[in-house]
Amino acid sequence: MNRQAQAYLFAGTAIFLWSTVASAFKLSLRWLDPLQLLLLANIVSIIVLFTVLACQRRLHQLRHYAPRDLGRLALLGLLNPFLYYITVFKAYDLLPAQQAQPLNYTWAITLALLSVPLLGQRIGAKAFLALFVSYAGVVVIATEGRVLALEFTSLTGALLALGSTVFWALYWIYNTRDSGDPVAGLFTGFCFSLPLILIATALFSELEIPPWQGALGAAYVGMFEMGLAFVCWLQALKRSSTTAKVGNLIFLSPFLSLVFIHFLVGEAIHPATFIGLIFIVVGNVIQQWPARRSQAIAAHE
Repeated sequence: MNRQAQAYLFAGTAIFLWSTVASAFKLSLRWLDPLQLLLLANIVSIIVLFTVLACQRRLHQLRHYAPRDLGRLALLGLLNPFLYYITVFKAYDLLPAQQAQPLNYTWAITLALLSVPLLGQRIGAKAFLALFVSYAGVVVIATEGRVLALEFTSLTGALLALGSTVFWALYWIYNTRDSGDPVAGLFTGFCFSLPLILIATALFSELEIPPWQGALGAAYVGMFEMGLAFVCWLQALKRSSTTAKVGNLIFLSPFLSLVFIHFLVGEAIHPATFIGLIFIVVGNVIQQWPARRSQAIAAHE
């Protein structure tokens, strides 16, 4: 199997796993509250990432961090998983999975907007068009098609789902300054976040032995959503001749996710969800199109 075929295999695995996690979130939240789910999932993800580093013989990367690096990784751990997943899980707790998942998918647009003040990038007509198209889809989904009436299934849930994209975008913006091993950085950030999650759970939830259904769901989320899917995606990017070749596949994830949500969670997919998701995906394509074209030209040359 050549390197590009390996890249497609790793990318397909990551996308499949990401497509299942919305269902895993919703099913797990039937047995656990958001903080309990995050605590258990974070512990599992730390074990998984440590195992990956050990199997790849890269544990020595953890010794190379200077105090300044550790401070930055602690900040990243505050953003992800602490703030990001608390917000995401609460959104899933309040909304049907078919609404929370597409709304969270707008993070790429949020990333472009935050890049203006934080990275000094300019925003042009293309970005405004992408913004308008994507958030038109958000309104369609959040109101279940009742756009003119603006009757939201849960306005709080919709705002939390959109708010989670801010934490996720900030995480990736600040993560671009990290030139170290990405898995080691993720592991270290997750270790820093564990005491915060533990304290938050003790204060605002309950520390107790979870039912086996909740524990199994949290283990799945920690192993795949917060662990192996990320590793697989990194391997895909590493092996692909261009990022565009595997990056295009990510647009399959939200549609495949709706299939799992229907059959695993039991939600009847509302037509407005599908229509709104198309708007969001088109907005993301508009936002990324020049970069993809440039990558294609560079690869051809």
